[in-house]
Amino acid sequence: MTITKEQVLQALGNVEEPDLKKDLVTLNMIQDIRIDGNNVSFSVVLTTPACPLKAMIENACRNAVLHFVSKEAVININMTSQVTTQKNTGVPGVKNIIAVASGKGGVGKSTVAANLALGLAKSGAKVGLIDADIYGPSVPIMFGLEGARPMASQVDGKTRIEPIEKYGIKLLSIGFFTDPNQPVPWRGPMVSTAVKQLFNDADWGDLDYLVIDLPPGTGDIHITVTQSFPVTGAVIVTTPQNVALADAKKGIGMFMMPAINVPILGVVENMSYFTPAELPENKYYIFGKGGGHKLAEILEVPFLGEIPLIKGISDSGDAGKPTVLEEDGPMTAAFVEMAERVAQQVAISNAKALSAENIVNN
Repeated sequence: MTITKEQVLQALGNVEEPDLKKDLVTLNMIQDIRIDGNNVSFSVVLTTPACPLKAMIENACRNAVLHFVSKEAVININMTSQVTTQKNTGVPGVKNIIAVASGKGGVGKSTVAANLALGLAKSGAKVGLIDADIYGPSVPIMFGLEGARPMASQVDGKTRIEPIEKYGIKLLSIGFFTDPNQPVPWRGPMVSTAVKQLFNDADWGDLDYLVIDLPPGTGDIHITVTQSFPVTGAVIVTTPQNVALADAKKGIGMFMMPAINVPILGVVENMSYFTPAELPENKYYIFGKGGGHKLAEILEVPFLGEIPLIKGISDSGDAGKPTVLEEDGPMTAAFVEMAERVAQQVAISNAKALSAENIVNN
């Protein structure tokens, strides 16, 4: 029996993308089909290199060809990706802007933002990180860049700030432009101007994701960022205590306000439980259990995962090398999994926005 391209496409039309709820052929995710006797090769173009369902989709494609086309087929699948975007972000070359926020301070928002950016980059995505926490910039310490100053370059006749590259991502922090030993009394207009410069005056190049570490609470910077740049979605960081959950709820409410209207990509619960190094199987829920999960359920937003309370996380940040960079560290998997879920929600949000736009246009 001769295998044809049409048979392969028909077979793969039975494989559904679990998040987007359509088959791979309809979504134009199948490319470069090549057939040589029983040898069948093709590419599956995922919506992100950080897709958590990559292995499942690949397996489903292989089984579909074997079942619907030929049991004798020798299948070679190239799993590749093209990160989606839903709109012009206002920053040239940047496909998606992800805001990381918290209702209150002290919940580990900056730690989550840094490890999210690095987790996305670990999957093969091109990533930038803006530290817009103007009152407590932490990127210089967390990336071992205290005292660093970005260079300036001329691009198309304009002076551009060159983000500092470290650990495979591009970084800019308000802390690069201030004296860490000198308090800066920021006023509203100054804050807005300074934050906009991190977006507008920098040469970010091509990025799949630009992660923004916002200050805690709800204030000028949140309004400036969300109204000046089309943010793809927001990640809310909380801890299990009731007071943190109440503040996180307010933060989510702010992004959902009609004047802001930023999709919520999900909730991350940090410091979920304590696991002592000498008892790695034990979990002690010292701040309460399941609060972040319940909050996500109540507000009908995705739950992106639990991050344990482990001393090594803060130690690695203080040492200038975030914990997700450890090859086999106990926390690496937790942060990588969180990054995959965020990328997954970005792809879903983009698909919904494009679908809604098509309905309006038609």
